[in-house]
Amino acid sequence: MESPRALALYDRMCDRAAAQVIAQYSTSFSLATRFLAPRVRTDIRNLYAMVRIADEIVDGAAGSDAAPLLDAYEAQVLAAPATRFHTDPVIHAWANSARRCRFDDAHVTAFFDSMRRDVTQFAYTPADFDAYVYGSAEVIGLMCVAAFVAQEPVSAADRAELDAGARALGAAFQKVNFLRDLAEDRGELGRAYFPELDAGELTSETKAALVADIRRDLERARRAIPLIPGSARGAVAAAEALFSELATRIDAAPAATVTTTRISVPRHRKLYVTARALRRSRAR
Repeated sequence: MESPRALALYDRMCDRAAAQVIAQYSTSFSLATRFLAPRVRTDIRNLYAMVRIADEIVDGAAGSDAAPLLDAYEAQVLAAPATRFHTDPVIHAWANSARRCRFDDAHVTAFFDSMRRDVTQFAYTPADFDAYVYGSAEVIGLMCVAAFVAQEPVSAADRAELDAGARALGAAFQKVNFLRDLAEDRGELGRAYFPELDAGELTSETKAALVADIRRDLERARRAIPLIPGSARGAVAAAEALFSELATRIDAAPAATVTTTRISVPRHRKLYVTARALRRSRAR
């Protein structure tokens, strides 16, 4: 016989396990989630933990077994919301949030389609690149919006604007990460995501064009931030500001440095940028 008390305790343990995943892998994103309302924070962390494990499967942790493991993990993730208890803490946490936020299976499938490209594809045409960014990042933004509005519904018009902003912000995050991870992606994993870099090294001109594209995405995302429910607005503003700071630092660095060094924001600067973004979001 199911014990509600025991299940509630297990839910909390699984949520804490998912929170540990984000704390281990992303200091900037982990910092931004601290400014979400508790329920939203839990759902976003549970989403991120699922995504992170898929990333680890394709980025080398699983070795030559990546393809079958990714297929099995996708099937597990898609089926999980139909079952109330799971022995895997991250899958259990994901399933709870997927039911609560009504995450779209089509977004989950698009995400895994992009992850599958990482197993088999090492160079990208412009169309391939757009499809990869949509599945790897834009749909994550769309699922974040679903978490934001789960308890604070918005109008259809505002939802459409939030979705557009979320896609733009997800794309910007992914493109910044591509630039930050050039050395690892090309040197260790043999991948060249940007079509502009398929035939050669990063030049100052190419870097400037890529940063300009990122800034257009960030500007599009900023226009939607005032429409985000109050439970999440400050956190999204902080995340946008942190990645805008990264884009500025990438823009200022020589192309050769970006090619060999992972650009980062010092902790004291992260705290300043985050505090400023929070103040601005509350003034809107």
